[in-house]
Amino acid sequence: MAFRRRAKSHPLFSQEFLIHNHADIGFCLVLSVLIALMFEVTAKTAFLFILPQYNVSVPTADGELVQYHYGLTDLVTILFYIFIAIILHAVVQEYALDKINRRLHLSKVKHSKFNESGQLVAFHLTSVIWCLYVVVTEGYVSNPRSLWENYPHVYLPFQVKFFYLCQLAYWLHALPELYFQKVRKEEIPRQLRCIALYLVHIAGAYLLNLTRLGLILLLLQYLAEFFFHMARLVYFTDENNEKLFNVWAVVFVVTRLFTLTLYILVIGFGLPRVENQALDPERGNFFSFLFNNILFRMSVLLLVCLFQASVMWRFIHFQLRRWREYWNEQSSRKRATAAAGTKQQAKPLKRDSGYHENGVVKAENGTSPRTKKLKSP
Repeated sequence: MAFRRRAKSHPLFSQEFLIHNHADIGFCLVLSVLIALMFEVTAKTAFLFILPQYNVSVPTADGELVQYHYGLTDLVTILFYIFIAIILHAVVQEYALDKINRRLHLSKVKHSKFNESGQLVAFHLTSVIWCLYVVVTEGYVSNPRSLWENYPHVYLPFQVKFFYLCQLAYWLHALPELYFQKVRKEEIPRQLRCIALYLVHIAGAYLLNLTRLGLILLLLQYLAEFFFHMARLVYFTDENNEKLFNVWAVVFVVTRLFTLTLYILVIGFGLPRVENQALDPERGNFFSFLFNNILFRMSVLLLVCLFQASVMWRFIHFQLRRWREYWNEQSSRKRATAAAGTKQQAKPLKRDSGYHENGVVKAENGTSPRTKKLKSP
């Protein structure tokens, strides 16, 4: 199964060999795990890679409900889905983005940004649909009080835990992709900051048992990011089309306001009213007990507000610079149009050669410029 066309073969285990065949290597590893499911001896080990672990039976009014909590074995599952993400990344790159790039003939800088936005559009669209489905089916939208009621939310439904594991796997897979995709050195610090912020926020929500709040925040964040990268793709295909950037600006402001409101509502007002704030090692709420400390909670809320304020400041600065460039371009076009009109008016009219005498144009030698009629023979 080849994901990339190779013009020439590279030495085995060399860097070029690894870069050009990393998706094939990942596919072989994933296939070996799937084949291990067919044998009784290795099936139990293979399930550690594929399915979330730490399932428990929680008694409910309707019977027992199987739910999950986190543990160290989750790292094995995340590792497996990192290889899945690498394979899907190569499929999108080879069968979609590369074909579009051949038609557009972009420069190297635009080519790199186009690939980045194309990958993130596919990921954000999938995550928005998946996250919206989880939020609606679990009832977090219809009952906002469930975001902080019965905190800490140590036990998770299967789809919530699986969603978080896949999110962590995707952003961890983005680290080796910087090497595989030969990202320019100027772009690496920016992308590393983005990856680190996503990992900190997703892992923080997962370990602090704030998964319900994290789902809503990820839905808002991915929605805004989807419109931004979609606008960049449209801009690269047609530089005169910037309408989607205006849509992204509106969505970005709305999502920032909702994000800040949710943080203040849940962390500032909801969690202080929770009754069960004692340390309970049997339930495994070590991190949650730390988060229920008012000093720690207020520190987190202050950091979140400062981070959101810095994001809004960068957004406002970007929009002001964009509008300034737009108005400068419009004024330069108007000046160029006015200058062209002035030159056209000042251009002298072309006069006929010779001079006028009694209203008749005479040539310089005194003869009439009219052509003589030839007599018919």
